Amino acid sequence: MMARNSVSAAAGSRQSSISSAGSIDPLSVAQVYYGPETDFTTHRVTNLIRTRTLSTVQTRSTHDTPEFLKSVPRRRASQDAQSMTPRKFLVDVNSTLQALLESEDTDGNMQITIEDLGPKVLQLGTANSNGFNKFDIRGTYMLSNLLQELTLAKEYGRKSIILDEQRLNENPVSRLSRLIRTQFWDSLTRRIDASLLEVIAVDPKNRSNDQSPRIYVPPTEKEQYEYYIKEAAKRPHLNLQVEYLPSSITAEWVKSVNDKPGLLALAMDHVVDEFTGQPTLRGKPFVVPGGRFNELYGWDSYMIALGLLVDGRVDLAKGILENFIFEINHYGKILNANRSYYLCRSQPPFLTDLALKVYEKTKFEPGALNLLQESFEAAIEEYSRVWMSPPRLDQESGLSCYHPAGIGIPPETEASHFEHLLMPFAEKHKLSLEEFQRQYNDGIVKESALDEYFVHDRAVRESGHDTTYRLEKRCANLATIDLNSLLYKYEVDIAHTIRTKFGDKLVLADGTVETSAPWDRRARRRKLLIDQYLWDEEKGMYFDYDIVQKQKSDYESATTLWAMWAGCASPQQAARLVSVALPKFEEFGGLVSGTERSRGVIGLDRPNRQWDYPYGWAPQQILAWVGLIRYGYEEDAERLIYRWLYMITKAFVDYNGIVVEKYDVTRPVDPHRVDAEYGNQGSDFKGVAKEGFGWVNASYAFGLTLITSHARRALGACTPPGLFYASQNSYI
Repeated sequence: MMARNSVSAAAGSRQSSISSAGSIDPLSVAQVYYGPETDFTTHRVTNLIRTRTLSTVQTRSTHDTPEFLKSVPRRRASQDAQSMTPRKFLVDVNSTLQALLESEDTDGNMQITIEDLGPKVLQLGTANSNGFNKFDIRGTYMLSNLLQELTLAKEYGRKSIILDEQRLNENPVSRLSRLIRTQFWDSLTRRIDASLLEVIAVDPKNRSNDQSPRIYVPPTEKEQYEYYIKEAAKRPHLNLQVEYLPSSITAEWVKSVNDKPGLLALAMDHVVDEFTGQPTLRGKPFVVPGGRFNELYGWDSYMIALGLLVDGRVDLAKGILENFIFEINHYGKILNANRSYYLCRSQPPFLTDLALKVYEKTKFEPGALNLLQESFEAAIEEYSRVWMSPPRLDQESGLSCYHPAGIGIPPETEASHFEHLLMPFAEKHKLSLEEFQRQYNDGIVKESALDEYFVHDRAVRESGHDTTYRLEKRCANLATIDLNSLLYKYEVDIAHTIRTKFGDKLVLADGTVETSAPWDRRARRRKLLIDQYLWDEEKGMYFDYDIVQKQKSDYESATTLWAMWAGCASPQQAARLVSVALPKFEEFGGLVSGTERSRGVIGLDRPNRQWDYPYGWAPQQILAWVGLIRYGYEEDAERLIYRWLYMITKAFVDYNGIVVEKYDVTRPVDPHRVDAEYGNQGSDFKGVAKEGFGWVNASYAFGLTLITSHARRALGACTPPGLFYASQNSYI
């Protein structure tokens, strides 16, 4: 979909259509570059169109040229070819697009990749010669960029364009960074208000018979309810349903509306309508992951915010923070995502770190300290109500688990996701699969084994690692290293912030006074418990602890490195992690989620899971980078960053600008090919990718800030990691 929000001025000069010299910026965003003001057919563009350039076509006729070559025409020589300035091409959009696809898209998928078997060359006429002189556009990268540019031009209604060569041969690191900064973020930005109702109300995961878009509003938000009722009346074609939530949300109620799922309202601002001058509401912005995930997610949003802050989109990072606070205040937790079927389920908690990062960017703005206070009040509420209360708190060990409430089968999965599990039970009860699911969800059919399975399945989804054999059938019984590291970080952040920002006295809304000392004690206690239950000195890494079996899991997971991100590893433990654990997870394209040994054998009866070997995910990379740098292992961090960014860059170059949700980090050639479970979000596009995928976009933007300019240049040249580090070592 096209970006619907205005492009931020923070993105810089690349978004200006006209430079100070009066020429069009060749790397402007698409809506500017292909906008009506740059249409040379209706607006005069100086110094682009002139008479034919002098050129020659000669045969090879020197005395030492072999006879069989003398009749072969020489390459055309012209002022266009010899010019030191970037070329501009005069392009008929439709005919060139058709010729390009017919010649180069040999597999017919509307993309030009290294797998297409075309000649990998197409001629374009130069603008200075009125299209008479031709220049070869060669290679997968330039041709796929041409396809992308022509696709965009066609979508903006252009029949003919003047196309700058710089848009075709731009350094791939610069191109991807630019697209993320100036286009992808805006394409993924949402608000729950009149400006985007048609977009945000759509739920690709809704498999119920009732496909009407629906918004659920907290009972205390009367203004929001009236606003949505009014906007729904203006759009009868949407059939938008607006309903109040009950004052008490239970698992039974959530299950009762699974056949009419809806979007959950988020924070809004009071504004004045610029057209009517009347007061109205406007939704606070947030960024969705992309693909089938068209709502505000929990830990995805934290990772996305890291990229937003790097790219100067503080407004969006702040909007995410404010929406998180709204969720805690109205729904009791930061939700898995803001749809009705997620109301009982949270996700890995990152609120305190997000609040501190936003504060650092906004601390000189009015109200920044107030927002920080609201954030930490919400974090304290979430910490106590969600993570330090049963069933998520294990009283015996003192550690926390993922353990959300819920009834029945999670409705947001793809239709076939649980077929292999449910079919034997359907056959046992002599019911069709559909009828068995209905009767099981309604409690007509009782199956304790399924009840137990779905307790753990919901916990896996709350963990964000859905799915993996590490957690399958036992997640609710595991005190994981990832969750307890994050809660340690909460405790440290809360203590430090109360002490340094609020004079060691934070007064909550109910009059309770929080000081730093109890939070310091909580952090020290949790570190002791993590060391006692989760650390394995012999194996040099952290493992999850099974609170039922009273023993450590033996699954080797990259989440072991989260302890370094959170700062709860001692220097000695960090050294062991780096020397013993890290080599287990480092692959060609970065960190793999878990080891092959831990995953075990896969086959028809035991399919691969997307959070297992050989797949790597952006959050695992980001948290490991930051943790390694925190403990002084900069070289290890830079090596991992280069591996991950190289893999993304190479896939971007070879596969038509693709940026996807996850990667197979063991595959040097086509790492985006991930067939496990839900496929790979971000890969389903025709002609041009317009969104990428949220946390991968962020990892790219963030990762580039952590490497040297030398490494960045090597990335731009697509230098493989082994070759790059071999060349570096040769200078030592």
